[in-house]
Parts: sequence; C-alpha cells; structure tokens
Amino acid sequence: MTNTDSGDFADSHPKDGEKFTKLVHMVRPDWEVSVFSVKDGEFPDDIAGFDGAMITGSPASVRGGHDWIPPLLQLIRDMNDKRHPLFGACFGHQAIALALGGSMARNPKGWVHGLTRNTMVARPEWVQDLPDQVGLYGSHIECVTDLPKGAVQIAESDTMITGFAMGNHIYTTQHHPEMSHGFISALTEELRSIIGPEVFERAIESLQAQSDQQVFAESIASFFEQGRR
Repeated sequence: MTNTDSGDFADSHPKDGEKFTKLVHMVRPDWEVSVFSVKDGEFPDDIAGFDGAMITGSPASVRGGHDWIPPLLQLIRDMNDKRHPLFGACFGHQAIALALGGSMARNPKGWVHGLTRNTMVARPEWVQDLPDQVGLYGSHIECVTDLPKGAVQIAESDTMITGFAMGNHIYTTQHHPEMSHGFISALTEELRSIIGPEVFERAIESLQAQSDQQVFAESIASFFEQGRR
C-alpha cells in the first residue's frame, strides 16, 4: 500500500489495502491477502513467502523523493530478477516502469480522471477474456513515457501507455481497478477544484457508465495463477 492520503476524505472511505483485498476476493474469495503499508516503512520480511504482490496507487509521485520509495524500487528489481509475480496499479505501474529502466513524466495533456477507455494492443495469456476496449476508473497526472527493456505494451488510451507486461511475471495498469463507482464519484467531487472545470465535466459525463471491474479482477487472479505454475 503506497497511498499517502491521510486527510478527512481518506478517513471517510476504505483504505487501499481493503479495496485491493475486496477486489481479489471478488473473484477468489478463499485467497489470503496481507497488507504492508510501505509508505510507513512496512515491508515484508521475505517476499518469497507470498505467491505474488500488488502495488497500489498513491497521490505521491514515484519521483517525489520520499524515503520509502528507494527500498520499494529495489524490491521491484529483486522480484523481477526472481520472476516473482507482481501487479502494479497507477503509482505501482509507474514505479515498476521506473525501477526497471523505463521513464515517466507529467502528462502533457494534464489530468486524466473518470472512466477511461483502454484499447488492448497485446494479449498475454491472462487477459484473453478482457474486451477489446476495457473501461477502468482513472485519476492521474503522471504517466509512463518509455517502457523498460523487454516490456510489452498491452493497453493504450489516447496514445498513453496504460498497461504493460514483462514475461509472465509482471502485469500493470495505469488505472484503478480497485475503485468502486461510488468511490470514484466521491473522489471526483473531492478533486473538483484540483482537476479543473473541463476535466471535472468530462469525468462526470464518463461516469454515466461503469468500469469493467469484475472481468479485470479475473485477469489479475489469472495472472497470479499462471505466474506460479
């Protein structure tokens, strides 16, 4: 868990550890999930004791200079070296890219917020059942600009890299499969003055539809299952 938000809004909603646990249990209710608040310096003693890991989103920037980010990036490199299954969402997507030699930057088009449409451009084994265009809730102003060597882009939205894979052990999305429609709607109101009126209006319009959460959750579970075979 990398989410650093500790304000009134965050306190009134489930934390990311709970959201991602619920996401997993949506499709694999018997799986055990442990949460480590790495933004508070909590790291697993031995990642090999787990079948895989997920890195959440965060309002923090991977390039923000926080003291917990270097050990997280090193853990990503260690997991990659050992081909240990790792999924990253938003901040996690960007952290994995940066840790493994890719690059990221502020999105030149500004904020992306609301329901995003992501075109599948490659199909590893675990995403075979995703639709050609996947709807996911998003909220970010930074993006991956170059992939690590050996990575394959699997999704794009408005020319942005919104998902990639490496081998059968890394899977990412720029967006937030853990967010419910109620949460992204509340977050849109909370960020109204930050994202600006044009982005806000587009977000409200986009949220007339809902995300492909269930089928995307299944892709995450399938990813971990095939990665441990």
